[in-house]
Amino acid sequence: MPGFIITRIHVGDYEAWRPMFDQDRPQAREKATVQRVFRDADDPNHVFVFLEFASLEDAREAKRRLVESGVLERFDDKHGPNVLEEASP
Repeated sequence: MPGFIITRIHVGDYEAWRPMFDQDRPQAREKATVQRVFRDADDPNHVFVFLEFASLEDAREAKRRLVESGVLERFDDKHGPNVLEEASP
């Protein structure tokens, strides 16, 4: 069963944030099968990161790496990372 992570962050300055995000120092995205970054249409510094993994275990491991790295601690306005599974109809 695939697993997903969705994280919302107000990054302050998207142009400064994006190169750091792309480095993926915690290696949280190394097993992601899909990676998408969305920006709020009215506030481009308000970012939503969507990741898909082959399993919930991979998503949980990615969350652990991200949280333990502390990279999200520099953002006051954030929600997540949230590990999710797709709901049945």
